Amino acid sequence: MNDKERRALGEEKIMDVYAGDVVVPPEGYAFTDVMLKQLFAELWTRETLSMRDKRILLLGIIAEKGEPTTFKIQIKASLKRGEINPEEAREFLLFIAQYAGYPRAASMLGPVEEAIGEFEKESAESKK
Repeated sequence: MNDKERRALGEEKIMDVYAGDVVVPPEGYAFTDVMLKQLFAELWTRETLSMRDKRILLLGIIAEKGEPTTFKIQIKASLKRGEINPEEAREFLLFIAQYAGYPRAASMLGPVEEAIGEFEKESAESKK
């Protein structure tokens, strides 16, 4: 696969991973070019782990790093893609608290509830 094909696959996959909630970065910036061609075209397309497995692993890493904004983005994408439900999203925080600590888990509580609220609102609006 050439670079142009890898980039196209990466663009397609980033939209899939984030359930259409991201803007694909324009070509020409080395960081995002490499990200699309490697992370999204090569890693996220691998089939050994399911998308749900990859997402849960990623959520654990993000939680341990204390990144509530990124955690919210990932939770919402996972809800929209049907990989998890709101009850599971909340349950993650209980598990995270035991391994990453209560302060880390507590910092994710607001973003998780925001993601669930946004997901539920968008779901209700799309059913109208």
